[in-house]
Formats: sequence, C-alpha cells, structure tokens
Amino acid sequence: MACIDNYSYNIILKGSFKECAKYIKDNYKSIRELQAGDEVIEGVMLIGKPPIPVAYEEDYIIFPYTKPCHGSYVLKVPLEEYIESETKNKKNKKEEENSDSKNKSMISKLKFW
Repeated sequence: MACIDNYSYNIILKGSFKECAKYIKDNYKSIRELQAGDEVIEGVMLIGKPPIPVAYEEDYIIFPYTKPCHGSYVLKVPLEEYIESETKNKKNKKEEENSDSKNKSMISKLKFW
C-alpha cells in the first residue's frame, strides 16, 4: 500500500486538524466533504472528524492530512501524482486480468469530482 511519502507534495499549513479543515474551507472554492477512511489518492486515507474538506484548485488536490505521531497538515498534491497513480493502477489491473489473479488493485476515490 502506498503512503503520502511516496508522493510529491507541499505543506501549506501545520496545525490542529480543526485549523487545517478551517483553512481549506476559508481559502478554497471547489470543495467536497468526505468521510474519515476515504481514499483521496491511491493508498492515502483521510483521518479526522467528518465531514473532511478536500479542495481542488487548478492542477492540485488540497486536503488535511493527519500523520499519526506527527500531527495534522494541509497538503497540496499535484494532480499529476494522481494521474500517475491511476496509470500504474490500470497497468497493474491489466496484468492481473491477464494472469487471472484474484487480487484486485486499489482504485482511488478521487472520482468525486
């Protein structure tokens, strides 16, 4: 399973989860509210008190991310990271279908846009 450290991202803000969620709501227009445990990009699950605001701006996904033992951050991840993870996912899925594997690859939930 992937981890946020496998992606290129910028830290916009470090604070409490509540401060991070408020920052997103106050600074972005294109927002969707997701639930804890939802997957934003492959292998990256949301942690926090729902509803969790996830924003989209230009070619970026902006969301509050809580890393246990490190705290909460607002992360800005380039959309190209999502596209690359989807491309790998599709390639893996085709390989699995060809080998008749019973294991299904994980599909990102970023389809809410």
